[in-house]
Amino acid sequence: MVSNRGAFTYMNSEVKSAGRVLDLLEFLAGCREPVSFSAVVAALGCPKSSAHALLQTLIGRGHVVQDRSGRYLLVEASRHGFPFRPSEEPLVARALPIMERLRDVSGETVLLSTMNARGDVRRLAKSVSRQPVRYDVDLQSPIAVYCTATGRALLAFRGDDEIEAYLDRVSLLSYTGFTVTDREELLAVLAEVRRRGYAINDQEFITGSTGVAAPIRDKAGIVIAALNLGTLTSRFREREAELCRLVVEAAASLSGCERPR
Repeated sequence: MVSNRGAFTYMNSEVKSAGRVLDLLEFLAGCREPVSFSAVVAALGCPKSSAHALLQTLIGRGHVVQDRSGRYLLVEASRHGFPFRPSEEPLVARALPIMERLRDVSGETVLLSTMNARGDVRRLAKSVSRQPVRYDVDLQSPIAVYCTATGRALLAFRGDDEIEAYLDRVSLLSYTGFTVTDREELLAVLAEVRRRGYAINDQEFITGSTGVAAPIRDKAGIVIAALNLGTLTSRFREREAELCRLVVEAAASLSGCERPR
């Protein structure tokens, strides 16, 4: 009996701890902006030491990020089922407040993405427009590198051999009537991206949607990520020069970050 009661007490303790984790995740999931530590403690109704330990665990697992002001935010990727890798945390933490400012100034949705050695894009975070009609995307949804602003901003700054290998590997499908699928034309598009420093996808992936993306570089000047602004084509037409400038400036302010491993 003593043994059984002891086991029962232990199981209750584990359930209580798990419940607090779920309470914390549910609270953060309902917060679209970063929240302070005191707000977390008040919401959970638990000791500060316990709240701190839970937050550090979620940060370590890649589900929560802490910004420069010490506030906490559930990483957007975690809302969709996958956390970022620990090595990506510094980039995401530094990018989030800049993404929020870009969203607020532009009124449009902002995304942060990286590319692996094979040329596959991984979306890390997003800051969604507050406008009633807005661009949004599931972070896990597939992305066609050759006909999206993010993909082009990342691919254009790879070596010629890597670009050729990527084009050899993929089928250049037409997603809309505007999609560029000719290989030589795509190479010219990527050269233009390198020349002007940003990429545009004008309805090539989704009709009525336009994106502009600029590269983020590490301390050595190597492109490690891209910042993308997605909007309705009609709104982009009205503010094209301004939106392109805002994205380039935001990406430049993020450059100098450590490369995610």
